[in-house]
Amino acid sequence: MKIGLDIMGGDFAPEEAIKGIQLFFEKGAASDVHLLLFGKRDAAAPYLHLIAPYESRFTFIEAAEVIEMHEHPTKALKEKQQSSIALGFGMLQLQKADAFISAGNTGAMMVGAMFSVKAMEGVLRPTIASPLPRQDGKYNLLLDVGLNADCKPENLVQFAHFGNIYARTVMGIENPRIGLLNLGEEEGKGNILAQASYPLLKENTELNFIGNVEGRDVFLDKADIIVCEGFVGNVMIKMAESVYQILKEQRGIKDSFLESFNYEIYGGTPILGINSNVIIGHGISSAFAFCNMIELAHRIHETQLIESFRAHFCKAQA
Repeated sequence: MKIGLDIMGGDFAPEEAIKGIQLFFEKGAASDVHLLLFGKRDAAAPYLHLIAPYESRFTFIEAAEVIEMHEHPTKALKEKQQSSIALGFGMLQLQKADAFISAGNTGAMMVGAMFSVKAMEGVLRPTIASPLPRQDGKYNLLLDVGLNADCKPENLVQFAHFGNIYARTVMGIENPRIGLLNLGEEEGKGNILAQASYPLLKENTELNFIGNVEGRDVFLDKADIIVCEGFVGNVMIKMAESVYQILKEQRGIKDSFLESFNYEIYGGTPILGINSNVIIGHGISSAFAFCNMIELAHRIHETQLIESFRAHFCKAQA
C-alpha cells in the first residue's frame, strides 16, 4: 500500500511531519505501507536523518512549491501545480497512491479532492466526520463537521448512510444507532431542516434511526452516529476543542475523559464520498497526530471503506 504525505502541510512542517513518520516506522506495524513524501528537500534535509534507517519504506518526491494556509484554494492549486498538495492529488488521480494526507490548506485539500478524484456517483455531497469522545472510553461519530454549512434533508440522510457504513466498516460497530442533532427529543422539534429530515430518516429501513438527540447527549452512549449540517457540527467541534484547551492547557486539569478530547489521538478527518482516501489534518498537528493519520489511512484502505461506499450508492442508484 502506498500513502502520499504532504510533509510541507501544517504550522510545524516539515519537522513534525517527519518526526511523525519516524514514530510510525518505529512502531513496526503496517509493514506493507510505503510512504510517498511530497515536499522541498532543502527544507526537509535537517530532519531526514531521523527516517534514514527506513529508506526502503519511503520515496521522496520533490515539490518546488508550497500552498500556504492563507492562499485562496482554487487559485493556488491552479497556479502552483508543482506544490506538494497538487502533486499528491496527481499521484492519487493516477492511482499511484492509495491515500493522501495533508495538514496544510484545508480549502486546497477540499478543492483538490473534488476536482481530482471527484465525488462518487450517486453522492449528493461528500462530507467530513469527526469522532466525539464518550464517557465510557469509546467514540461517537459526528457528521458533517464543516464541509456543508447549508444542507437539504436528503443530504442529512446520505450523511447518516456514510456514518452507518463507516461505523460498521472502520469502527467495528455491528448495528450503529443514528441520531439527528436537535434542540429537543420529540418528533417535530427543531428548524425546518430538522423537521423535514426526521421522517426521511425514520422511514429508511436500512438505518437504525433512534430519533433526535440533544447537545447534552453527544458525549453519552445514546447514539453512535450523530448527523447535522456542517455549520452546527463545526461549531460543536470547535467548542469541544476550546474546552479541552482551557481545562488542560490553561488550568492544568488532568482527567482521562478530558484527554480523549485531544484531536491528535485520531489524527485527521477523512473526506467521505469521494473516489479515494483523503485525510485532512489539523494545522497545528504534531508528530503524534501525523503518525495517527498514517495509521488511519492504512486502516481505511485495509477495511475497503471506499468499496463499501461505492457498493451502497450504486445499489441506491439502481
